[in-house]
Amino acid sequence: MKKSRIITLLLISVLLFSLFMVGCGNDDNGEVEEGGESPDRVAIATGGTTGVYYPLGGAFANIINDYVEGVTANSESTGASVENVNLLNDGEVDFAMVQNDISYYAYEGIEMFEAEEPMENLRGLATLYPETIQIVADAGAGIESIEDLAGKRVAVGAPGSGTEANARQILAAHGLSYDDITPDYLSFAEASDNLRDGHVDAAFVTAGTPTAAITDLSTQHSVVLLSISQDKIDEIVSDYPYYAQVEIPAGTYRNQDESVDAVAVMAMLTVRAELSDDLVYEITKALFENLSDLESAHARGGDVSLEGALEGMSLELHPGTQRYFDEME
Repeated sequence: MKKSRIITLLLISVLLFSLFMVGCGNDDNGEVEEGGESPDRVAIATGGTTGVYYPLGGAFANIINDYVEGVTANSESTGASVENVNLLNDGEVDFAMVQNDISYYAYEGIEMFEAEEPMENLRGLATLYPETIQIVADAGAGIESIEDLAGKRVAVGAPGSGTEANARQILAAHGLSYDDITPDYLSFAEASDNLRDGHVDAAFVTAGTPTAAITDLSTQHSVVLLSISQDKIDEIVSDYPYYAQVEIPAGTYRNQDESVDAVAVMAMLTVRAELSDDLVYEITKALFENLSDLESAHARGGDVSLEGALEGMSLELHPGTQRYFDEME
């Protein structure tokens, strides 16, 4: 009996010790350090495999794998910005490629996120390159300015999309609303088809330039790009913190003989607020010391720079990123 009790006590001791060690050890997601989580595996949400987010997100993952010791990164194809902010806020990924206007809406709980709780787990790492709001009109529709869109049928983007919000905001800056036009809620491809077929007079397209849909359209149909006047650009940039002024250079599209003044939202890298300052600092440092890796992955990667990394930043910076930028000043 005495021997049996000793064995039982030994087994209980072993079990308690094992539970203690499990509680103190790391799991597959790493450990929680003072100041935030420091996982040894991180996930990066990108976009569709045919878009820009996917190759750039993959290159970002490779930079982490190659230059940040003790951390393994993998990139994931997703539905892009709207899905990505949800994944990031829920802690299902650690970094995400997102349009800066979408991240702003998500953090503030407005626009397409109005029915949801504000997503407070989002922080900024860097803005990357402009996604220009291009306003394309049928050359034969008599449209020479944004004000001329009054009374016209205009493709304003898919319902609930970032493009649709861009269209409303730019129209409002010119004293117009959907009551003044006939809005059609169309995707880029649908807008291009409808412009070519004469079913709409103009379309809003938010994308990096040159945009394939507009390039294809301009080779088959005569179109013009509308400029935004400087005073309106100043007003829009002042009212909305996620817009930046850009120029669409002459020759970007067929028969575009002059440059076009426009505004753009920015593609950006966002990070989960719960990650440790030290980890995010090391990853930010690795990114900006190896920008050539981004450029090798996609031409848009060549637009990324330390000097422009805060242009159009729509979120509070992660403290780890802020520390890196402070050192670079």
